[in-house]
Amino acid sequence: MKHKFLFFCLLLASQLGCVKSPTRTYLFIGSFTEGKPKKGIHVYEFNTNTATLKPLYAVAKTVNPSFLRLSHDGSFLYSVMESQLPTNGKVAAFAVDSLSGNLKFLNIQDSGGRNPAHLSITGMGNYLVNSNYTDAGISVFKADKDGVLQKQHQLITFKDSSIIKGRQDAAHIHSTNLSSDGEFLFAQVLVADKIRAFQVQLNSQGLTLVDSGFMPIKPGSGPRHFTFHPNGKFGYAIAELSGSIIAYKYSKGNLRYVQDYPSYRTKQDRYRAADIHISPDGLFLYASNRGPKEDSIVIFSINVQTGQLNLVGHEPTYGEHPRNFCISPCGNFLLVANQFTNNVVVFQRNKKTGILTKLPQELNVENPSSLQMFSYRID
Repeated sequence: MKHKFLFFCLLLASQLGCVKSPTRTYLFIGSFTEGKPKKGIHVYEFNTNTATLKPLYAVAKTVNPSFLRLSHDGSFLYSVMESQLPTNGKVAAFAVDSLSGNLKFLNIQDSGGRNPAHLSITGMGNYLVNSNYTDAGISVFKADKDGVLQKQHQLITFKDSSIIKGRQDAAHIHSTNLSSDGEFLFAQVLVADKIRAFQVQLNSQGLTLVDSGFMPIKPGSGPRHFTFHPNGKFGYAIAELSGSIIAYKYSKGNLRYVQDYPSYRTKQDRYRAADIHISPDGLFLYASNRGPKEDSIVIFSINVQTGQLNLVGHEPTYGEHPRNFCISPCGNFLLVANQFTNNVVVFQRNKKTGILTKLPQELNVENPSSLQMFSYRID
């Protein structure tokens, strides 16, 4: 119950940018730097009236900062580093200057394995969970009140496989997500066709994840990312290898299967479904498809009573390989990172219909792979 109360307090805080008071909205972009030290993290100011973007800051000499995560209050930015390299990756912490958009480097820690691919933050906000893809594992870090990361105090590793040769030969953890009540963590094991559950416990050592079993998924699906509905009753997985979205009902650490939905417009020989998010009002679900023949955002309306989805349509992403996308804090815009065509595209989102309309401005960013947005109050 304590975790649930804290979660909803933080959810309310995250929506403060939607009240009618002066705000400044920033877009944070992480990217792949081809394994070389480059400007890999970029900060832009997003004008919510004109939907235009102004460059503010870039972090130099970063190596593959390919996934970003903001703290719940926007004060700190965390990034995986040195992903997709033959050596252990890293996790870095930055302080965000809400007035200028500048980032101040705080510290960096070893991720506990190769190819860190995803970060999640507990409802209390002071623990960071990293997913290592190549050396399949989950590492847990405590964040001090000033945002600095302590060394990992828990590392859970996995060995598993499934049916698709060449794509499911060894275990890969692609992401983790905290349940809406904050009491369970769910890990998407892409290669094993499983969603693993862990109970979140606090003890004298800090936050500890305790194995609570797993939910099997149809063989060959490849769960990649996951999102919980704002009402806490439903969860949705995006399956990379089958190009499908899987709906669940959630209760007390259990995910109960509801239905599968195709993410792509048409049947494909090979699927590469990627990212998934729900609009802040909980009425629409969006997911990205990364080719090879269709680069699109699929749009579903959500039945908030049953959790079932209804297809609204597909919108092309005007670029290739939409690895990641985000919805603006007030829900008026959706921004897509097309990794292979080096562009970030801005769409206006119709709150009543869920439909997306492409807007004129695009950003040219080398290999964009992760987007985060936050609105800071300036009064």
